[in-house]
Amino acid sequence: MSSLSLQQHSKIAICDQEIRLNSKTHKKRWRLAYMAIFFTRVLVSLYREVANKNGPLLGTLSYVAIEVQPVDEDSLSDNSISFLDGDREKLRRERVSESSRQCKLDDMVRDKNSEFLKQFGGVKELVSLLETDVKDGIKGDESDLILRQNVFTTNRYQKLPPKGFPSFVLFEVFEDKTICILLVCALLSLVFGIKKNGFKDGWYGGGSIVVDIVLVVLVSAVSKFEQSRQFEKHSTKSSDIRVEVVRDERHQHISIFEVVVGDIVCLEIGDQIPADGLFLEGYSLKVDESSITGESHHIQIDERNPFLLSGTKVMDGFGFMVVTSVGMNTAWGKMMSSTNSDFNKEMQLQARLSKITSYTGKVGLVVAALVFAVLLIQYFKGNTANDRKTKFVDVMNSMVGIVAAAVTISMVAIPEGSPMAVTLAYSMKCLMANNVLVRKLSACETLGSVTTVCTSKTGVLTLNEVRLTEFWLGKEEVKKAVKDNTSLDISDDLLKLLQQAVGLNTAGTVHKPHSTSLPEIFGSPTEKAILSWAVFDLGMNIEEVKQNHKIIHVEAFNSEKMRSGVLVERNNEKKIHTHWKGAAEMILAMCSTYYDRAGVLKVMDEEKALQLGTIIKNMGEKCLQCIAFAHKEVVEESGQVIEKLEENGLTLLGLVGLKNPCQPGIRTAVESCTTAGVNIKMITGDNVHTARAIAFECGILNPEEGLDSEPVVEGVQFRDYSLEERKEKIDKIRVMARSSPSDKLLMVQCLKEKGHVVAVTGDGTDDAPALKEADIGLSMGIQGTEVAKETSDIVILDDNFISVVTGLRWGRCIYSNIQKFIQFQLTLSITVLVINFATAVSSGKVPLAAVHTLGALALVTEKPIEDLMKKPPVGQSEPLITNIMWRNLIAQALYQVTILLVLQFKGGFIFGLDEKVKSTLIFNTFVLCQLFNEFNARKLEEKNIFEGLLKNKLFLATIGLTIVHQLVMVEFLNRFANTKRLDWGQWGACIVLAAFSWPICWLVKCIPVSGKQLANQRDSAS
Repeated sequence: MSSLSLQQHSKIAICDQEIRLNSKTHKKRWRLAYMAIFFTRVLVSLYREVANKNGPLLGTLSYVAIEVQPVDEDSLSDNSISFLDGDREKLRRERVSESSRQCKLDDMVRDKNSEFLKQFGGVKELVSLLETDVKDGIKGDESDLILRQNVFTTNRYQKLPPKGFPSFVLFEVFEDKTICILLVCALLSLVFGIKKNGFKDGWYGGGSIVVDIVLVVLVSAVSKFEQSRQFEKHSTKSSDIRVEVVRDERHQHISIFEVVVGDIVCLEIGDQIPADGLFLEGYSLKVDESSITGESHHIQIDERNPFLLSGTKVMDGFGFMVVTSVGMNTAWGKMMSSTNSDFNKEMQLQARLSKITSYTGKVGLVVAALVFAVLLIQYFKGNTANDRKTKFVDVMNSMVGIVAAAVTISMVAIPEGSPMAVTLAYSMKCLMANNVLVRKLSACETLGSVTTVCTSKTGVLTLNEVRLTEFWLGKEEVKKAVKDNTSLDISDDLLKLLQQAVGLNTAGTVHKPHSTSLPEIFGSPTEKAILSWAVFDLGMNIEEVKQNHKIIHVEAFNSEKMRSGVLVERNNEKKIHTHWKGAAEMILAMCSTYYDRAGVLKVMDEEKALQLGTIIKNMGEKCLQCIAFAHKEVVEESGQVIEKLEENGLTLLGLVGLKNPCQPGIRTAVESCTTAGVNIKMITGDNVHTARAIAFECGILNPEEGLDSEPVVEGVQFRDYSLEERKEKIDKIRVMARSSPSDKLLMVQCLKEKGHVVAVTGDGTDDAPALKEADIGLSMGIQGTEVAKETSDIVILDDNFISVVTGLRWGRCIYSNIQKFIQFQLTLSITVLVINFATAVSSGKVPLAAVHTLGALALVTEKPIEDLMKKPPVGQSEPLITNIMWRNLIAQALYQVTILLVLQFKGGFIFGLDEKVKSTLIFNTFVLCQLFNEFNARKLEEKNIFEGLLKNKLFLATIGLTIVHQLVMVEFLNRFANTKRLDWGQWGACIVLAAFSWPICWLVKCIPVSGKQLANQRDSAS
C-alpha cells in the first residue's frame, strides 16, 4: 500500500482508486488502456455525484490525499504516478469518501514515521513522485516553480502581526502617570474655562496643555513605532538566509523563501535546514534538533533515519536532502507563527537614561509641590482677607488652575519624546546601510564600550578571494600550467593520485553544463581555488573520478584537527585508498614517504622532513596558506572490513600555497582601532608563520616584534598556560595561530575576567560558544553559518573588518548622542524649574507653562565623526553625566536663569513694557536660548560647534521648523498661546540675548576639567 498527502488551503481528501493490473501480461498498451478507462470512470462518477447535489464545485484544497494499491515492480517502473502529473485541477476539485485512509506527507516527516515511508516505496520512489531528479534536481523554470507553490504553498511563515501605531499611542498615554494627571487637569481646566468665559475664549488654557500633551505623546509614539518597524525589517532580513539547491543540473544559491517542495538542498556544517525533508545521500551528517525538541544531543542522519526537520542545524558532515514540506506545513512554521520578536526589552543604557529622567521628574514634583503650596496659601490668604464669600465655581476654577500650573511645572522638567527610541531607530537604519545588521538592540550600546576585538583572519581581515599560487612536489616547485598539462611534467600515476586527492576529498562541486562550456565551481573559497587548479591545471574530470570510485567513509573538515579525509575503493579492485587534506605541518607529521616530481617514492627521513618544513615556513612568510595532500593504499583481505582512515605511514603527494589578499584599507582600520584604545587580536587556524605575516600586513604587529616574542602564540601554548600566566600575558598577545574554537573561547573568558569588554568575530559552527560568551558576537553574513549568525548579536553582511570598525564608531556615536540630549535637556529643566518657582512664589504666575523643545531630538541623529575614534572606550560603569557635561550645562543654565530673572523683575522698567508683552518677551527669549543651546550641545568638548553642521540635514530642518513654530506662536496664535506680538526691536533683543550663549560656551570650554578620573581608577583596579 502506498499513500501520499499533498498540502494546500483547505483539508479535503480526494480520490479513492484501486488499480488491479493483470500480472500475467506485461504489454504496456493493455496496462495503459486499463488505467485510462479506470480513471475516466472514477472521475465521471464523482462528477455526477457532485452535480446531482446542485452544489458549487469545491475551491482550492489545503491538501490532496491519493491512495494507490500496490502494483508489481514492472508496472511500477513503467507507470509511476507523479504528484504533479495527470489531471490536477480535477483531482483538487473532487472529494473522496470518509472511509478513505489519509496520510499527510508533512506528518510523516514530522513524526518520523518509517512505516509510511516504506509504503511510498522509499525515499528514491518519493523523489520520482515529486518529479525530481536525485542528481539534477527539479526543472526550476517559472511554470514549474509556480505549480509547486500553488500545490504545496510557499516557504513562508505567518507571523503574529506587529503592533500598529494606535497601540503605541495608547501605551504612551496610559503608561506615563504624569501624562494621565496632566490630561485630567487639562480636561478640568478646559471644562471650567469654557463654563467661565464661554467656548470662544475659555478653551485656550486647557487647550494649550492638551496640545502640548498630544505633541509629546505623538512624538514618543512615532519614535517607538519607527523603532519597531526598523526592528521588524532587520528581523526579516536576518531570517532571509541563503540556501544552496540543485536545479536543472546546476548548483545555485537562493533565498530560503524561494525553496519549494521537490528541491534538492545541499547541506554543510552550520547550515539551517530550510524545510522539512528526507535525507538522500551524504556522510557523517548530524543535526541539532534542540530548536524543535529542546534536547541538545546531536541526531545521526542516514538511510535508517532520513527525516530532517525545518529549523534544525547541521552540526557535522555534509549531504543532500529532498524537500517534502514547506512553510506553515512544517513544525518550525507552526512554531514561528505563534512567536513574535520582542524589541521592548529595556537595555542598560535605556535603564540609566530612565533613571536620570526619574530623578529629574522627582525634582520637578518637589518644585511643583512647593509651587502648589505657595499658590494655595496665597489664594486662600487673598480671598479670606475680605468678608465677601467666594463662589464655589470660582474656587474650583482657581483650584484647577493651581493644580494645572503645578503639574505643568513637573511636566516641562521631564524630557519630551523618546531619545533612545529615536537614536536606535536612526542608528540601526544607518548601520544597515553600512553592512551591519543588528540582531539584538543591546549590542548598539555595548559597541561604544568595546576594549578588545578578537577577530578571525579569513574573510574578515582578508578578501576571501583565494588563488593557488604555488605547487610543490617533494622539494621541487612545479610551475603552474597555462594551457595544458604538458608543462607540469608530472608522471601519470602521480597525476591520477592528485586528481583523486582533490576530486574525492572535497565539499565543493564542479558542474559543466555543456562539453564546450567552462566548468562552474561551487564551494568555499578555499575549495574553489583547489578545484579550479585541479580542473584547469591537472585536467581533472571530477565526474569521471567519482564514478570510478566508491566512497566508504568520510571525515568532514574538523577545526580541531585542521584536516578532512576520505576512504575510497576503486571499482573492480580490492584496494582501499585513504586520502587526507589539511594543514601542511599536521599532514606532514603523518607521512613517512613522499613522491618526487618524477613520481618516485622516497623515504622521508628527519633531514628531508626539515627541508619540507622549511618550504612550508617560507610559504607562510609569504602570507600563503599551505595545504598538503597525503595518501595511503591498503590491500583489502578477504572478509576484512576497513572503515577507519589510516593516520600513520602515509605518503605526501604534494603541497599547495593559497593566497588570500588582505582587505583594502585594513591597515587604516586597525590603526583607527588602536588610536581609539581598542586592542585587536587575530585568532586564526593558520600556522604561526602565515599568521605573523598577515598580522604584519594588516598592522596588528610591528616589524620589530620577533617570532618568539610574547605577541605571537600558538593555541596549544596558550592552552597550556596556567590561569595566572594567561592573565599576565593576555594583554600582550595579539596573534594566536593554530587555534581551535576552544582556544578562542578560553581567550574571551580570560579577557572578560580582566575587565575587558570583548567583541568576537566568527563564522563557523564551532565559533558559537565564543560568540555567545563575548559581550558582542559578530558573525559573518557571507561565509558565516546559520549557527554562528543565530548565536551572534550583530551580523557583518560584507564580512569586512572595516564594517566592524564602522559598528564600533556608531556605538560610540549612540552613547555620545544620548549625552548631548541629556546635557541639553537638563539645562532646560534646571532653567524652567528655577524660573517658574521664583516667579510663582513672587507673583503667583507660571511664565513657562507649555514649552515645546522636541527639536532637541535632532541631537540624537548626529552621525559619527572621526574624533570619536580618538578617545578611549566608554566604561560601562562610568556615569552618563560627566564632569565636562556638568561644566557645560551649569554655565548655560546660570546664564539663562540670570537673564530671564532680570527680564521677569526688571524687564518692564528696562524696556518700558506692559505685563503681557513682558511675558511674551520672556517666553520668546527662553525658547531662542534653547534654540542656540542646541548648537552648543552638538559638541561636548570641541569649541567649534559648527563643524559638520551642513552634513546633518535633519538637524537643520528641525531648527528651521522650531523657528517657524515660534514665529507662529508669537505673531499669529496670540489668544491660543497667551502671547502678544513683538516688534522688530523686541525680536532683536531676544535674539541677541540668546546668541550670547555661543561665546559663553566657547569661554567655558577653556576651563580644564578632568574627565579621565574614573577611567584611571578602572584601569588601576584591573
